Amino acid sequence: MDAEERELLEQTLRKTMSGASGPVLDASLADLGWAEMLAEEPGTAIPLVFRLLGETGAHASVLNDIVLRETGGPPGRTPALPYTGGLWVEWARDGSADDCPLDPSLPLRRVAAGGAVPLAEGRRALGWWLLGTGRAMLALARRHVLDRHQFGRPLASFQALRHRLAEAYVGLEGAEAVLTATGDDDTCALLAKAAAGRAALTAARHCQQALGGIGFTAEHDLHRHVKRALVLDGLLGSARDLTREAGSLLLREGRTPRLVDL
Repeated sequence: MDAEERELLEQTLRKTMSGASGPVLDASLADLGWAEMLAEEPGTAIPLVFRLLGETGAHASVLNDIVLRETGGPPGRTPALPYTGGLWVEWARDGSADDCPLDPSLPLRRVAAGGAVPLAEGRRALGWWLLGTGRAMLALARRHVLDRHQFGRPLASFQALRHRLAEAYVGLEGAEAVLTATGDDDTCALLAKAAAGRAALTAARHCQQALGGIGFTAEHDLHRHVKRALVLDGLLGSARDLTREAGSLLLREGRTPRLVDL
């Protein structure tokens, strides 16, 4: 897929995700050839689709496809997925769900503990989703501080807000660099998911500060992205849990994987 084809695909996916979510989006992605893209060009399809899910605020059951692809399971199933705190959930393809306390729009259901499953591909995919979610929050905060004025000056002129949003931006750019450099190593995927989760949570905290009270209201879109970041961070291991796991691995093996050869 060349650059022009990729740009056209991104425009089509963004338009599709802006108008649909859940099972409707699953059907639209199937019509666009999601299964074929995943089989033939996963290196392009996974980052693009999951990043756009975050940027648009849509959701689809495509994480199931990533996990099944790595385990070799038959397509169409809903595998049990580990969640932080020792819980297990499944992403319902039909859109039905328990009442997820953080993000009721996500079709997540509590299930009995599942068996060991490969997590590297799923963690990388969730990292791209978290990255897109963080970028969506940063775009909302940027628009707010440019448009709103206080004491006769735009909010963007205040150094404290500029520093907060700059920190969020740097964290997201760093997470993208890690995701882009991550290879097939399980530990690299673990570190990439941890970096993306930490960056998204940092963006949520700083963007909430930038928007002030309006960011808590149901009328503003920020709270939807904040809740989404919190839920996705916990899926397949939270940033805190994965950082602790990486530390234990370092102590046990006395080495860390090289993400980039300089």
